[in-house]
Amino acid sequence: MSTSLEKDQAWIGDAVLALYAREWILQNVPASEDRTETFKRMTCNQFLSGVGEPTSVEAGIGRVYECEGLQVAFKYIEETLLPLFLKQQNRRKPGRR
Repeated sequence: MSTSLEKDQAWIGDAVLALYAREWILQNVPASEDRTETFKRMTCNQFLSGVGEPTSVEAGIGRVYECEGLQVAFKYIEETLLPLFLKQQNRRKPGRR
């Protein structure tokens, strides 16, 4: 069960994840592709559940942000979430089984 503090941290973590996702998409997804769908896949609860309970995952990001700042939170996302996201993206490419 989530506490009020964890929910607050998750709310902040969700915002940090959204910012990270948008910056990553701008650098890595051509404008000709559907960036909105990539954003949704990168931030949705279904994706986050591959790492843990979504609220807890977002709260973890929020705690890192609160304690160590935005760049460390981005590094945390890059190390914990991005590898799984890239693996899933790779499976989505045409011609892959």
